[in-house]
Amino acid sequence: MHDGDKFPVGPILFVDEVTGGALHLSALIVTEKGETPPPVEIGPDRIEAIRLAEYARHIVWRARFSLPADRPSTYAWNGQEFDVAGDFTGDLCFAYISCNGEEVGDMEREGSERNAMWARLRNEHRRRPLALMLHGGDQLYADEVTHGHSLSHDWPQSVPAAPSRAELADLRQHLRERFLDRYVALYSAPQFAWLAARVPSLMQWDDHDICDGWGSLHRSRTNSQVGQTLFSVARESFLIFQQAATDGDLPARFADPTGRHLGWTVRASGLRILAPDLRSERTRRDIMGPGGWNMMQTEAARDMPGHTFLMSSVPLLGPRLSLLEAVMVALPRMQKYEDDLRDQWQSRSHRAEWQRLLELVRDMAQRDGHDVTALSGEIHLATRATMELDDGLRLHQLVASGIAHRAPTTAWARLLGALAWLGEDPLPGHPIRIGRLPGQRSRYVAERNYLLVARSGAAWDARWDLEASGMTDPLPV
Repeated sequence: MHDGDKFPVGPILFVDEVTGGALHLSALIVTEKGETPPPVEIGPDRIEAIRLAEYARHIVWRARFSLPADRPSTYAWNGQEFDVAGDFTGDLCFAYISCNGEEVGDMEREGSERNAMWARLRNEHRRRPLALMLHGGDQLYADEVTHGHSLSHDWPQSVPAAPSRAELADLRQHLRERFLDRYVALYSAPQFAWLAARVPSLMQWDDHDICDGWGSLHRSRTNSQVGQTLFSVARESFLIFQQAATDGDLPARFADPTGRHLGWTVRASGLRILAPDLRSERTRRDIMGPGGWNMMQTEAARDMPGHTFLMSSVPLLGPRLSLLEAVMVALPRMQKYEDDLRDQWQSRSHRAEWQRLLELVRDMAQRDGHDVTALSGEIHLATRATMELDDGLRLHQLVASGIAHRAPTTAWARLLGALAWLGEDPLPGHPIRIGRLPGQRSRYVAERNYLLVARSGAAWDARWDLEASGMTDPLPV
């Protein structure tokens, strides 16, 4: 994929916030050193980009500007005009995407195969413009960035006990450049780049944006000097390349300006998008820490009529994975999958915390004049689920996972479907059921996919675009 990298890279649009009738945006641009990007032009106004970060041979820039939030509009950059749908007051459509890569060899994949679903989403935007792209985690597969350095080449199997300060500084430099390389390769892909210059993104991170299983690995790995260096560089890269921000300069949508956790909320007319941070405060025992819980409790108490879409990078509603976890831990050959299952809300280690969050979301969904839908990814399959609430209400969950990650085997999908038969009710009286997508016979669909969520009047519906099966019929949510 590196052969296609051409500079400047961008613009990649990100939402800072929606307020005061305006859509506040950041445009991310990457140039080679010695180059300065052209300004963003909005009518007669010219917005110069500022330096966001410097690397050995490249500079990352950001230009912040505003467009109307009640109608389509246009901006120009580098001699080209870009249309932005931008209307958050009436009917709208947004995409939900996750798992943009693979653990091994992702940068060596042939571009048109790797980005086939991005091309499909680009065509959908041409048919019906998207107001937003929500990215639900694993935008980047960073698992191989640790290769090629003496301190990290065996991560996480072994970690040097006492690396010197100079060795750690060299590791940090190595990792920064490797993260840059991968983000540039992803953002240079023509299928993605065309969309990202026209449709603003909102991104939430998951483990592969750091490394496979971050937070579910043993403390001896994550708390080591190598582990903390890896997390620090991954976090810096996440802020730069997925938020167009740096520490001390976070957009107003973030709940904690200090960045101790990176949860955020965007509010528009009759719409709230709520994205807690499930990685920054994570441990083997806890998915969210004090900052994340404070954000969720504050948002749950807020009077917010309309519809909330809660982004949970790992599925909030799911089958009894704790049974599968118990079997895998007991079998030596399967213990390598323990971290993958411990990553899930349904893990035995997280049951009390899962119940706590479900109670909070249940109470939000049962407030008058308010609906809640969970959006999740991570599992490389498409599925949906419901949790029964009081008074005939339901909490819907929509799972779209694997826009670039190739689908797992149908046998894995069938195994999860069999677990779903057993049912799950972490909250007594509120059973969880795994449902089928419209037109599908199986509960889990093993095809690459993305999700489209649309508002027409006051009604919302969802459609999945499945690589082999095509677009589903709409599902009311």
